[in-house]
Amino acid sequence: MTMARELDEAVFDQAVSSGLVVVDFWAPWCGPCRMMTPVVEELSGEYGTKVSFCKLNVDEYSAPAVRYQVMSIPTFLVFKDGRLVDRIIGALPKEKLKARINKHL
Repeated sequence: MTMARELDEAVFDQAVSSGLVVVDFWAPWCGPCRMMTPVVEELSGEYGTKVSFCKLNVDEYSAPAVRYQVMSIPTFLVFKDGRLVDRIIGALPKEKLKARINKHL
C-alpha cells in the first residue's frame, strides 16, 4: 500500500508542480481528518502512480493553508501540473472523494 507523502512548506510547491496531486490539509486534533486518513491511504494504493496523495499538517505548516485560503479542515486541494483545479471541503465517503478526483484524470 502506498502511503500519502507528508509535506512541509519547503517542498509544497515542488510536490504539486507536476501530475495530479491531492493534498490533504489536516491536523492531529481534528476528528474528521483522522477519519479520512484510512480513506486517503486506500485511494493512494488504488491510484498508484496516476495520482499523488500528500498530507499537510496545518498546525505545523500554515503558509500553504493561508495562501490557498483553507478555512476548515479537512480540506483536499487537487492540483494538476501545479494549477489548483478543485477544492473538496469536509469528510466525504470514499466513493464521493474518488468521483471528484476522477473528473481530473
